[in-house]
Amino acid sequence: MPAERAGYTVTMFLIDISPSMGDTRMVDIEGPDGESVSVEMSNLEWSLQFAKLKIQEMIFNGRKTDQCGVITFGSEETDNTINSKNGGYEHVSEYIPIGQPNAGTLAKVDRLQPSTVSGDPIDALIVGIETQAEYLASKKSWTRKIVLITDGKSPIELEDWEATAGKMNAFDIHFTIIGVDFDDEELPYAEPDKPHIKRTNETFFHTFASKLTSGIVGNCALALQETSRPDIRQVKSALTGTLLRLGDVETRAEEALEINVKTSKCTALGRPKSWKKYAKREHGAKEGASEDEDMEEESGKNVYTSLKMRSEYYVDPNEGDSEGEDGDVKMEPVDDENDEVENKAKLNENLEKVEKEQLVRGFKYGTTYTPCPDGQFPRLSTQKGIDICGFFPAKNFRRELAMGEIQYIWADPGSPRQQVALSSIVQAMYEKNVMAIARWVSRDGMDPKMGVLAPTVFDKVDCFLWSQMPFADDVRKYTFASLDRLVNKKGEIVTEHPFIPTGEQIDAMDEFVDAMDLMEAGERDEEGNRYPWFDTRLSYNPAIHRTKQAMFHCAIVSDIEKNPLPPPHPDLLKYFNPPRRVLKNAREAIEQCKNAFKIKQGTYTKHSSQKSRKARKDGHVHGQDDDNTMLLLDRKPGSKTPQTTSKDKATSGSDTEDDDDDDEMLLDKPKPADEPRGNDRPLPTPARSLSPDIDLGRAPGRIVGTTYPLADFQRGLAIDDLGVVITEIVLKPFTSRRTAELLECMEAMRKIHWMYDILYTGKINAWNVFLQQLRDKCINGQPGNLAFWSQITATGRSMSLISDTEAQKQGGSSRITDLESEEFIAPRI
Repeated sequence: MPAERAGYTVTMFLIDISPSMGDTRMVDIEGPDGESVSVEMSNLEWSLQFAKLKIQEMIFNGRKTDQCGVITFGSEETDNTINSKNGGYEHVSEYIPIGQPNAGTLAKVDRLQPSTVSGDPIDALIVGIETQAEYLASKKSWTRKIVLITDGKSPIELEDWEATAGKMNAFDIHFTIIGVDFDDEELPYAEPDKPHIKRTNETFFHTFASKLTSGIVGNCALALQETSRPDIRQVKSALTGTLLRLGDVETRAEEALEINVKTSKCTALGRPKSWKKYAKREHGAKEGASEDEDMEEESGKNVYTSLKMRSEYYVDPNEGDSEGEDGDVKMEPVDDENDEVENKAKLNENLEKVEKEQLVRGFKYGTTYTPCPDGQFPRLSTQKGIDICGFFPAKNFRRELAMGEIQYIWADPGSPRQQVALSSIVQAMYEKNVMAIARWVSRDGMDPKMGVLAPTVFDKVDCFLWSQMPFADDVRKYTFASLDRLVNKKGEIVTEHPFIPTGEQIDAMDEFVDAMDLMEAGERDEEGNRYPWFDTRLSYNPAIHRTKQAMFHCAIVSDIEKNPLPPPHPDLLKYFNPPRRVLKNAREAIEQCKNAFKIKQGTYTKHSSQKSRKARKDGHVHGQDDDNTMLLLDRKPGSKTPQTTSKDKATSGSDTEDDDDDDEMLLDKPKPADEPRGNDRPLPTPARSLSPDIDLGRAPGRIVGTTYPLADFQRGLAIDDLGVVITEIVLKPFTSRRTAELLECMEAMRKIHWMYDILYTGKINAWNVFLQQLRDKCINGQPGNLAFWSQITATGRSMSLISDTEAQKQGGSSRITDLESEEFIAPRI
């Protein structure tokens, strides 16, 4: 479907209010839980729901260029532009002039009632065409739509209807006829005992619509059903001009390239409409109230008024008393929530109101604030445009890091030379299968964005697709313990353990994943092959469309209790549950997984529910099983972690627990023998931290920090990171205070280092290279650290290079001999 320009549309609703539209009918309304309720209403009330839904959508979009008008036929009075000039066209009235709709428009449509005279729909159509043409006389590029709502029981004058159809085609009018109880094969529906006049009119409407360039006749029931279907409208995005630069156009212009380009949106993030808060207005509080609200209040009705945000600023005159000697804010513990409420109440009594002009904006820096009188710090001196910084293979693009919306980068449509220049770059990148790293500045002085440009080749045009990428500061790297590999305290790799999946478990999970494959779970094509079950083009955001459906329903229904919100459209729920065919095929694989993993259904108790709520109250969720903590951290918890009693182990029913030998299977410090064993209740979480967070000294992308290097290393086993951190600390001043800690780090690093080298390469290399570089920096570097290297040599051979003899004992090899290892660690004379 080609994209259309959003807004810039005038829709004329031609509504039949002839006596036959007052006939009543029973309408089955489906409630939110699927229950069916029958409601009696007239044909006019029922069909007006379609018009009100369409008007409500215009209000929902909020575009001034989305306008509509309402013309009634069958009205007892006559009021239209043709009648006032030339006479005729009786019983046709311009009920609502063309304009941007609002809540008053819906209220006025609700007041329509059947009349006592009949009207000609062709007369109403001609009046609608003329009224629309007069309004759009100077707006020829606007889209014109006409919607005719009728039951088809009024007499029609069929003279010269072909001329009317020709004029509609000349104006390119989109014409829709919504018929009450019209026959429809798609629904399907065929009205029994249809009157002769209605059958004749219905046939004429189909003939008339077939003569139009854009004409359609539909059943009212089907039309109302389709209004709740999730609909994605493709709209045109406005082009924005900028420059694409390759190279330095200022200092080396002869080697640089600058192209005039246009940008437009390829995708746009959709959000549900925001809700506004209303509160019941108290009696007597009439300040700022409208006359209608005052009249409603005097009549005894509850009046609700919208809540508006208002900011007031207060300062504590005793704020200086809460700072310590160093100027930081004192952090004091809070015993319980009651004390905190009392403290807040006392604080509010001492506050003094200040005006916004007296305040200075500041940024938090630790426990203090840095003032910024200008509201923000000076921006970078940037220049508008897109600068290509470099190229990289497209296979190295990390799709999971793409951020935000996608933009098109087009060449200037009015310059063939610019189009050729951009096309040549796109074609070259497309053939080389590379992407570009680019820096985008939307306006001079604005903050730059980094992203990638992907070459895109369409049938008749070449362009780029822009995707914003995060800076290094925006990326967070998390490390997790291996799920299939464990190392004990002795440095040995454990192959069998309750935490390591067995071959049977791996095979069972593989079969389960294969059985849940959705790529061949959809409908069959003409050749019998199945399509994929999931299609992103048919997957809609429930938050957006369900909110929209609720708002539209409340706008067109006067009593929400008698006419409740219907359930969501089936298309909105299409991907909520996996397909039954896949679930049926996966039953056997699911049973295999249950048997292999010994899965048992847990029991729910009131005690566990209360404990869970208590744990969530302060934002923490405490693990109830000591083994789960070991599995996640890949090491035994410290003394502060609650231990599981022997009684709990005996009654837990777990099939993955072994004897006490498991305590030595994971990396950890030995547990003190006299450590008391507590119950399984979690320790209380402090209500408030008594000191600010400690800086772990981790550089971006690094797991091991300079504050607790050994603990970080044992948690993540980041060998390269630990070597960098040790070198960094050694070369800093006052290293002597941490000599023992650094030697302990090196001892742990040496033990793990050669084990990894043997496991992956069979050769000892990494530790020896690290130690040689450390020695060179300590002895020959500036500032160096001879004292620390002396401490290393004092430890002897155990801290020296790994020789070939030592490596062979573990099944590896090394280029260092025993003599070289001894000479390397020998004290300097």
